[in-house]
Amino acid sequence: MPKNQADILICGAGIAGVSAAYYLAKSGVNNILLIDERPPLSLTSDHSSECYRNWWPDPAMLALMNHSIDLMEELANATGNPIHMNRRGYLYLTGDESKIPEITERATRISSLGAGQLRIHRSGGGDYQPAAPEGFHDQADGADLILDPALIREHFPYLTEEVVAALHVRRAGWLSAQQLGMTLLEGARKLEVRYESARVIGVAINNEKVRAVELADGRRISTDIFINAAGPMFKEVGKMIGLDLPVFTELHLKAAFNDKLDTVGREAPLLIWDDAQELEWTDEEREFLLEEGLDWMLDNFPSGVHIRPEGGSASQMILMLWEYQKKQIAPIWPLPLDEKYPEITLRGLSKMLPGLSKYFDHMPRPILDGGYYTKTPENRPLIGETPVEGAYLIGALSGYGIMAACGAGDLLAAQITGQMRHAYAREFSLERYDRPGYLEDILTRYDTGQL
Repeated sequence: MPKNQADILICGAGIAGVSAAYYLAKSGVNNILLIDERPPLSLTSDHSSECYRNWWPDPAMLALMNHSIDLMEELANATGNPIHMNRRGYLYLTGDESKIPEITERATRISSLGAGQLRIHRSGGGDYQPAAPEGFHDQADGADLILDPALIREHFPYLTEEVVAALHVRRAGWLSAQQLGMTLLEGARKLEVRYESARVIGVAINNEKVRAVELADGRRISTDIFINAAGPMFKEVGKMIGLDLPVFTELHLKAAFNDKLDTVGREAPLLIWDDAQELEWTDEEREFLLEEGLDWMLDNFPSGVHIRPEGGSASQMILMLWEYQKKQIAPIWPLPLDEKYPEITLRGLSKMLPGLSKYFDHMPRPILDGGYYTKTPENRPLIGETPVEGAYLIGALSGYGIMAACGAGDLLAAQITGQMRHAYAREFSLERYDRPGYLEDILTRYDTGQL
């Protein structure tokens, strides 16, 4: 193949770009070139929570995730599950009885959209079946709503006695994001996809049609199809084809540490506290925070703090996440880490997991990192063609890039090859913003948040 020519050039070798390359090659497309100035899967793809779920209140997102999980399971089955995919589920928890009708209504609605059967367990609900800690075969789908606190504590004894309801979403769990990416990349390479380390600095367009891509090393790669899969640089690369994409970036962090006191069950699902809260501080600590101008740490914090075990059965690591502050900033490296994040997240989690309070005075040294979520206003991705002929998008995968990557890559491949078979494709296209009232309607009808 000519070195300076590609039938398709993909800018960005994160999980979205690698997935697009793999599914395009599987569709029979030849001469695909994947370009990134950094090593593949190294910018944000390996800094995620690595979780997945099909539990979405937005029917288009639910359909995309169902298909994406199908593809991940297919890939895991074909390769011996090197991605370590499990189906432990997401366990949403509340200590507020007044929220139970709302939780029930919401769960019933999501179930009806195609997420699977909702099973409700009231007092004495002994037919609840916990998830297997490993693997994903022969596992329940849908969700179990447990309204018996004793039953919740029977299966999850490390939880607070204040918990009154638990929603166990079943077609959910986590996997190795790095292994998923490498499995897709190795599969793409076997199908003769090329990868080059280079930086894209421009796209040559003539008569509203892509003609070539310009690289920082002075080369010019002729191509008829250019795919923007640039992750956090999605908006910047969009400008190269004359588009001001409706996206922004948020900084999201995570922290992990060695749970040497075994406060979190090693076979636990992803645990999510669904209530807002104020953090617990001693009088002395409150006085110190006021003196240091940190009075915001005494305010009410949002719901959504979550945690899961990390690593295999011999590991004691736990992974903690909580976006208690939304930080819209342009991507910069190295990441501006918040050194207070581990302690604040730990204190938030102690509401759900009282055993974590043992670490307040002597927290093991945490590992703190994170990445950027690239988001649209309604938190749907951008996948598909643009007004420029030959220019395509696969991005704004927000915090769900790992779980959506296979479905998004397959969707884009189907569009480019003319094999479109997904009814929800138009809901992720750029042209959706041209529909009168689209954005207001979506933001009113659906909660498209992260969890």
